[in-house]
Amino acid sequence: MAVLEIRDLYVTVETEAGTTPILNGVTLTIRTGQTHAIMGPNGSGKSTLAYTIAGHPKYQVQSGTITLDGDDVLAMTVDERARAGLFLAMQYPVEIPGVTVTNFLRTAKTAIDGEAPAIRTWTKEVKQSMKNLRMDTKFASRNVNEGFSGGEKKRHEILQLELLKPQIAVLDETDSGLDVDALKIVSEGVNRAKAETDLGVLLITHYTRILRYIHPDFVHVMIGGRIVEEGGPELADRLEDEGYDRFLDAVSEPAVEADA
Repeated sequence: MAVLEIRDLYVTVETEAGTTPILNGVTLTIRTGQTHAIMGPNGSGKSTLAYTIAGHPKYQVQSGTITLDGDDVLAMTVDERARAGLFLAMQYPVEIPGVTVTNFLRTAKTAIDGEAPAIRTWTKEVKQSMKNLRMDTKFASRNVNEGFSGGEKKRHEILQLELLKPQIAVLDETDSGLDVDALKIVSEGVNRAKAETDLGVLLITHYTRILRYIHPDFVHVMIGGRIVEEGGPELADRLEDEGYDRFLDAVSEPAVEADA
């Protein structure tokens, strides 16, 4: 069982106004087999947490720790974090002109596993995963995310999740920009990956609609770079009814998230 532990994490980012605090003492533990949902309004620090875990150089850790099975994640390069079992599904997947989906996926799999997958087995697995996600197999020969719709980009993120088989997946607003049908398909992909590999999931979202399909074990409310309340699935239901206003007094000066 893999355990991702975040302890008293403080993170800043450089903005036009200077060094800006974003995360202000986040503590969180995620184990394989668990689904954690982090919810909060825009500017609360959710995406900053995701990108800090992944190792984005824009975000500077001032203090605190992130460990995976006791190993110092903050001392790892981005590729080392991926090989250790961490995965980030981005809110805004980038286009990679000149790199086909087929080459991208096989190169990533080879880098993570340390050896290239057998062609016949790998091709069969890719086709089955694409079928499950209702992706036309023609996408395999297209450049990564180039000309993809928002929903197609998100399906491609979950295709990577299914094929790379990480231990802990951070899903940064995977539901944004999805219609109802695409939301169901993407959610089914996450649930399928979890069932097959005992995946641990950190699901970042504004809304409860994705939680109808990906059921969280734990819900955390983030305001001003802090987790101000934690609970089970019933907490998400309260947020649906009451919104975030009642939490705003929990912090004196909510941080502004530069990437929101």
